[in-house]
Amino acid sequence: TPRVTAIHDLSGFGRCSLTVALPILSAMGVQCCPLPTAYLSTHTGGFTGSTFLDLTDQMAPVTAHWRQLELAFDAVYTGFMGSARQIGLTAAFLDAFCGKGRALAVVDPVMGDHGRPYRTYTPDMCAAMGELAALADVITPNRTEAALLLGEDCESISLKTEADCRRWAEALSLDGRRSVVLTGVSLEPGRVGAACFDRDTGCTDFASAPLAPGQFHGTGDLFSSVLAGALVRGRSLIEAAQMAADFTSLCAARTGKQDIPRREGIDFEPLLWRLGKEIMEEDDD
Repeated sequence: TPRVTAIHDLSGFGRCSLTVALPILSAMGVQCCPLPTAYLSTHTGGFTGSTFLDLTDQMAPVTAHWRQLELAFDAVYTGFMGSARQIGLTAAFLDAFCGKGRALAVVDPVMGDHGRPYRTYTPDMCAAMGELAALADVITPNRTEAALLLGEDCESISLKTEADCRRWAEALSLDGRRSVVLTGVSLEPGRVGAACFDRDTGCTDFASAPLAPGQFHGTGDLFSSVLAGALVRGRSLIEAAQMAADFTSLCAARTGKQDIPRREGIDFEPLLWRLGKEIMEEDDD
C-alpha cells in the first residue's frame, strides 16, 4: 500500500486540508499519515470566532521520531502553512524524507487567489514558500500563486491560450527540474482544468473537465489530494491531473445541486466510491 505524509492543518468543521486529504487518499488505496500543523474548530472561510491550536512545536519531534523509526514514504504532500517557521520545518521534513530516489515531494503552494495573497501571508512567508516549492518534485499553483512564485504581477500572467499556459508552466519548472500543474486553466467555454509540465518528458499537456457553476471551499485541496494519490498509484502527471479534474468537477456539480452553505465546502464524501472504483479498475487493467 503506498504511503503518503500529508502536512496540512486540521479543521474540525468545514471540508478542507486534512479532512479532505485523508479520506481522498484512503479511498484511493493510499495510507495517509497526517502531520497536522494546527487544529482549528472550523476553517476561516465564512466562519468567525474559530479556535486555533498551534502545533508547530510538534513538527520537529514528529520528524525526529519518524526518522528514528526509519519510516519511508512514497510521497510527502504539503498544503497551507500558518507561519514562516512552519514552512521551514516542512522544508526540513522534505530534506529528511524526499529526494535521491526517496519520497516524491508534492507541494501545493497555498498563498492566495483572485490576484491577491491571503491576508495571513506576509512577503517573508511568500519568500519562504518559494524556497519550499524549490524542493518539490511537483507543484500545483493557481494563477495568483504562480505570479507570487515568479515575482510577477498577476495581471501579467495570461492563461487564455495554450501558448500562454505552456510559457508560464515551463517558467515555473525551474528549467525543467520540477513538474508543474498550473490550475484554473480554461481554454474553452464551460471547461476548466490545468496545464501540466512534466519534467520527465519535457512536454506540457492539458487536463480539463466541465466547469460546475458556483465556487466552493476545498476544491483546491480536493484536486491536489487526488493528484497526489494518483501519482503514487503509478499514474503519469497528465493522467493524475485528468483524474483530479474529473473528480473535482463531479463533486462540484453535485454540491451545486444541493442547498449546502458554501462555507461547509464541497460535498465529496458520497462520491468517494467512484474514485476508489476508478483506481482499482485501472490497476486491474
